[in-house]
Amino acid sequence: MKVLHINAGLEDGGGKNHILSLLSQFDPTIAELLVLEDGIIADEAQKLGITVHVLKQRSRYDLSILKRLTQFINNHSFDIVHTHGARANFIFSTIRKKVAARWLITVHSDPTLDFMNRGIKGTLFTKFNLASLKKADHLIVVTDSLIQPLLKLGISQKKMTIIYNGLQFEPHTPKPSIKNTVFTLTCIARLHPIKGHALLLDSLHAARFTKFTLNLVGDGELKASLEKKIQQLTMQEQVNFLGFLNKPQVDETIANSDITVLASYNEGFPMVLLESANQKTPFIATDVGDIALLVPDKSYGWCVPAGSTESLTDALNEAYAAWENQTLASKGERLYQLASNEFSLERFYRHTFALYEELVHS
Repeated sequence: MKVLHINAGLEDGGGKNHILSLLSQFDPTIAELLVLEDGIIADEAQKLGITVHVLKQRSRYDLSILKRLTQFINNHSFDIVHTHGARANFIFSTIRKKVAARWLITVHSDPTLDFMNRGIKGTLFTKFNLASLKKADHLIVVTDSLIQPLLKLGISQKKMTIIYNGLQFEPHTPKPSIKNTVFTLTCIARLHPIKGHALLLDSLHAARFTKFTLNLVGDGELKASLEKKIQQLTMQEQVNFLGFLNKPQVDETIANSDITVLASYNEGFPMVLLESANQKTPFIATDVGDIALLVPDKSYGWCVPAGSTESLTDALNEAYAAWENQTLASKGERLYQLASNEFSLERFYRHTFALYEELVHS
């Protein structure tokens, strides 16, 4: 069996970590990676020993690569092509009938919302991606909550398999024993409307405490408007834009935080929360996707209604009180035990491999 994963190559968040963590478990003679552009995914994949091919698409509109991609897949006799992301999905959809491989797509988030607030281009990209999803032989969804939007698109549930993200949990993850002098929060998410950064800022402004530091990890279209909002709330001294960080930097930032926060309006099953669990750092997150699976009750962290400033503010106040009385660490320990038992990388790999075998032999 030979599998080719295809991605645009410019992912810098959970999608990237999903692809690389999965491929790191495969024998490189079985699963390979092809990216449309050279960038961070290719760099990190090579460091992990993953076989990487770069097609060097000049722009997202450069369709001259179609012939090369078709020849590459057929010449290497891949049994399965596994695409990730709207661009890879659309590119492969245009050559689907010219290759013999089965086609599998991982749906990482609600495809109807991926290009929200992007104008005409966003509307077109959404239509192209939705059409691609309907053409694929099978879909992996990373959370149960993504099934309903796909059913509404007319995609049969028989074509969908839920496989939750997994992570290689470290057995002895060190947690700094020195307490931060100010309450330190970290939000790791691209600066996009769906991630709820503005809601988080409003909630922090409404909280009872004022001595805190918020680290914003990630880049995106909302940076300028968020900077303006932070000035309006007079929180310039408390909020740090850290931009893109590599994995070791992300791990260090999480480890040195008291809590991580995700205020998203929509999610699948975020890798960043598993990364937080791996560092034994509890989190506050909105109750979207299957995030609640990581927070059975408040002894593990906080899961609050999406879009509610009041609920998020209450959770922030409770987390601050737990930080003051030094009970956050116990939540982090419980979160680590749950996540490492239920969402291991080995389990993620095993379920994906089983689906590959099923597709090849069906």
